[in-house]
Amino acid sequence: MKIEIHNQTHEDINEVEVLLRKIFKPVKEKNNIQIIFVTQIEIQELNKKYRNIDRPTDVLSFINDDKDDKSLGDIFISLEQASIQAKEFEHSFEREIGFLAVHGYLHLKGYDHYTKAEEEIMKEEQEKILKKANLERS
Repeated sequence: MKIEIHNQTHEDINEVEVLLRKIFKPVKEKNNIQIIFVTQIEIQELNKKYRNIDRPTDVLSFINDDKDDKSLGDIFISLEQASIQAKEFEHSFEREIGFLAVHGYLHLKGYDHYTKAEEEIMKEEQEKILKKANLERS
């Protein structure tokens, strides 16, 4: 799987890029994904426009409807929200970024968490991928 990473913030994401490539390297996927890092303001605008929720969020995924394109879709991640949540959940920033990227990827693959059963399946898949990158829950 090819990962295209775009940074729409002023943050240095070199280490984050290395981390994401490590996380997704063992994932067997024929399609590509785009991961876009955005500011709190940008993710809030996207959240309001596409989900009618006027507040920042951590990650948003948008499936690519163009079947001729080799892209599953786009994953938008707020670096600032990831940092806040890493502190809140008392784990590393790397774990949080990895979790958000994998969570977004699984949404693109059709996983969801509307029910407890769906949530358990998605959580299990997330942890499988993160474990391979040594980013298990502490």
